[in-house]
Amino acid sequence: MKNSTCLQPSLATTVALPVIYSFLFPAGLFGNILAAWIFSKQAPTKRTQYVYLSNLVTANLLICSTMPLLATYFARGHQWTYQSVVCRIANNFGTLIMHVSMYVTIVILCSIALSQYATLKKNSDAKHSPAANENFHRCVLNKFRQPEFAKYLCIVIWLTVFCITVAAIIRNNILANAVGEFHTCYSISIEAGKFTSMLAASLATACFFVSFMTVLLSYYCLNRHLSKIQKNTCIGEKHLIYGTVKRNILVIQIILTVCFLPYNIFSPFFYVLLPGNDCKKSNYLVEIKNFLNCLAAAKSSLDPVIYLLLDKTFKRSLYGLFTKSIPEHHKGKADIFTEETPDI
Repeated sequence: MKNSTCLQPSLATTVALPVIYSFLFPAGLFGNILAAWIFSKQAPTKRTQYVYLSNLVTANLLICSTMPLLATYFARGHQWTYQSVVCRIANNFGTLIMHVSMYVTIVILCSIALSQYATLKKNSDAKHSPAANENFHRCVLNKFRQPEFAKYLCIVIWLTVFCITVAAIIRNNILANAVGEFHTCYSISIEAGKFTSMLAASLATACFFVSFMTVLLSYYCLNRHLSKIQKNTCIGEKHLIYGTVKRNILVIQIILTVCFLPYNIFSPFFYVLLPGNDCKKSNYLVEIKNFLNCLAAAKSSLDPVIYLLLDKTFKRSLYGLFTKSIPEHHKGKADIFTEETPDI
C-alpha cells in the first residue's frame, strides 16, 4: 500500500466540506469584521474583557481566512502533488493558522470565564471577609481582571501556541523532504503527520481539557458561592447581575462542549487507531477528524451571534448603526462582557 494512494476521499470530503466552509467563510468574515469595528469604536479600551474579546475576534478572523484554503484543499487536494505550491500553502498556512487560532480561542474563553467569576466574587466578598487560606486563590483570580495582565497573558498564549505549531510543521516538512514521501497532497502522512504532529496534538488536547475543566470548576464554584450568599443575606436586585454572569460562564461551557469537545475527545483515538494498512479504516478516521475540525471552526462564525445575544453594549452599538440613537430603556443596564458589576 502506498501512502499517496491509500486515501480516496468520498463526496463527504470533496463536496460537503467545501460547501460548509464556503457558507461559513462569508458569514464569519462579515460578522467578525462588524464585531471588531464595534469593539474598536464602542468598547472601553481599558476594560479587561475588551482585551480578551479583541484577541478572540482576531483569532476568529484568522480562522475565517483559512476557510477558502481548506475548501479548495478538500475539493482538489487529492489531485495535487505534495510539492505543488497550492498544496504547500493550503497545508502549511491553512493548518498553522487554523490550529493556532483554535487553541488560542479555547484558552481565551477560559480566561474570560475566570475573569467573570473573579469580578463577581470580588464584589460579593466586599462585605464578606474570606478566610486566610483563600487569599492566594483570590490573588490569582484577581489577576485575570487586570487589563495589563490580560494583555501579557494573550501575548504569551499566542506565542506559545504559535511556536509549538510551527515547530511541528517544520519538523514534518524536513522529514518529508528527507525521505521523499507525499506524492499526493491529500494523504495519510499529511492528515496525520509525523511524531511531532502527534506530540503537538497531545499537548493541544491536554491544553483543551485543562481549560474545559477550569471553566467547569468555575461554574461549579460560582453556584456554590451564590448559594452561600443567599443563605447569609438577601441579594435582592443583585440576583439579575449574578444570573447574567452565571449565564455567561454557562455559555462558554456550552461552546467548549459542543464545538471543541468532540474533536479533542476523538483526537487521541485517531492517532491510536490510525496506524496500519487498512485504507478503508483510514479513510473513515480521516474524514471524521476533518468534520469534527470543521465543527470547531464553525464556532468562529457563530461568535458574532453570541455577542449579539449576550452583550448589551454590542447590541446597542449594532442598533445604533441603523437608528443613529440608543433607546432609553437600554441605557444603564449591566453588560456581562464588561466589569460593570456593582459592589454588593
